[in-house]
Amino acid sequence: MQQRLARFCFAAAFASPKLRYAARAMATSGQATCSGKALIFLHGLGDTPAGWSSLERQLPSLIGNLEGAKYVFPAAPTIPISINGGAEMPGWFDVLDWPIGITARDDRKGLLAAVNQIEKEVETLGEKGIAPSDIVVGGFSQGGAVALLAAYHQRQNKVPFAGCVVLSGWLTLEEDLSVAELVKQQTPLFWAHGQYDDKVLFEQQSHGVQKLLDLGVDVQHSSYPMGHSSHPQETAAMAAFIEKCLSSN
Repeated sequence: MQQRLARFCFAAAFASPKLRYAARAMATSGQATCSGKALIFLHGLGDTPAGWSSLERQLPSLIGNLEGAKYVFPAAPTIPISINGGAEMPGWFDVLDWPIGITARDDRKGLLAAVNQIEKEVETLGEKGIAPSDIVVGGFSQGGAVALLAAYHQRQNKVPFAGCVVLSGWLTLEEDLSVAELVKQQTPLFWAHGQYDDKVLFEQQSHGVQKLLDLGVDVQHSSYPMGHSSHPQETAAMAAFIEKCLSSN
């Protein structure tokens, strides 16, 4: 019983919070300039797409132009998680160390499989007339780690994304980190993190941001007085960033 309870608590800690605030409309009139554009957003470990699908309502309530964008919330497969005693839960890749600091080991196979799943979503959007250059890819926690990998490491010889959003995520496969010139020029990054995060440690933000800045990536980063969670100011800043990325193309 205690083991089952521990597994439940672990999953609950990683599941994205319901954003508990009433969004204030910043711009609700005028023609939607983000029509034909898209946001692909990945949930965290132990969560489902429902955990973050409220962004489809919240972001347009903050920035009216985002009403016209298409929102995609992929579902991670259910896999065994090593730090949870091998218990299965929705996860983009295995987690081998806890908490997740800058020395945490990577599940290379799982990470690359997750990127391939995102590429399939990109292909599906392409069939609907939405090019990668009209897509912002992002995610929370594990989802943010995959978004970084898809947007930068694995974007060689591919059309760059319009932008990347990382909430409480971390940089993986650093030995493979090489950012193409077009990606540096065309894929800015928004990285937000909780100052009191005891799941994905706060040190991950400064570490990852500096690595990407050193390679020439345009990074907007901010932190908030919270743990492994979300913050109203974070969501508002993210909305403004996404709107800028999508409406400028």
